[in-house]
Amino acid sequence: MGIEMRPAQALRLLHQTALRQTHESAPDLTVRQTAILLTVYLEPPPHTVRGLAGRLAVTKPVVTRALDTMGRMELLERRRDPGDLRNVLVRRTVKGSLFVSKMADRLVEEGMKLPR
Repeated sequence: MGIEMRPAQALRLLHQTALRQTHESAPDLTVRQTAILLTVYLEPPPHTVRGLAGRLAVTKPVVTRALDTMGRMELLERRRDPGDLRNVLVRRTVKGSLFVSKMADRLVEEGMKLPR
């Protein structure tokens, strides 16, 4: 089941949500960081640096830089895979879960304000 929305409404929702986030003390994420974060939180684990790079069609160093930043923000964490030490697993954190939950709440609230 999808939500019917005109392109102008979708852009307005993105704009209003981004504006609201800039006024809050929440971390400021790039579009790429947001895509990585939401991939980890919305798609079933396990998540690896290699897998995220493939999913986003970017290189592993690009993902690593984004994960470094989000790791400092405590939104995600990396651990070596005990089953295969060559792999690095990307895992959710409590702080990241709260951040994603608030992001969803902002989208819903701003979506409710859109003219129909």
